[in-house]
Amino acid sequence: MQPTKIWANLAVKDVEHTRKFYTAIGFTSNEGRNKTNELTSFKIGDNGFVVHFFSHDHFKDPVNTGTADLSGSNEIMFTLWADSREEADAWATEVRNAGGNIFSQPAEFGAGYYGFSFEDPDGHKWNVFNM
Repeated sequence: MQPTKIWANLAVKDVEHTRKFYTAIGFTSNEGRNKTNELTSFKIGDNGFVVHFFSHDHFKDPVNTGTADLSGSNEIMFTLWADSREEADAWATEVRNAGGNIFSQPAEFGAGYYGFSFEDPDGHKWNVFNM
C-alpha cells in the first residue's frame, strides 16, 4: 500500500476557539472546511499538511471510543520548522499572545538546536525547531 496523502484528525472542546487560536498564530485555513461548529481545518507548511480539528462529539463517532484527556498525557507532538532562532522567538510570541501555553521556553538544547514547545488550548502538543 502506498498512501498518496496524509492528514491529522484531532478532537477539541470548542471548534470556534480552536479556529481563532490557529488563525492567530498564522496557520492557513483549509477553505471549505471551516464553516461548521463540528470542524475547523488548516494547512501547515510548504506541503500543505492538513490538520482537522473536530468537536469531541463529532470525533467520537468514527473512532467509536472516547477522546484522550490531554491534561496528564500526550497523544503526539507535531514539529514546526523555523528558519532561524529569531523566527522561533517570533513564533513563541505569537503563540503566547494567542493564548497557547509554552511549557518549554525558547532555548538552545544541544549543539545547533534551538526551539520551544507549546500546547494549544486543548492540550495538543507542538514544538518549533531550528537547527
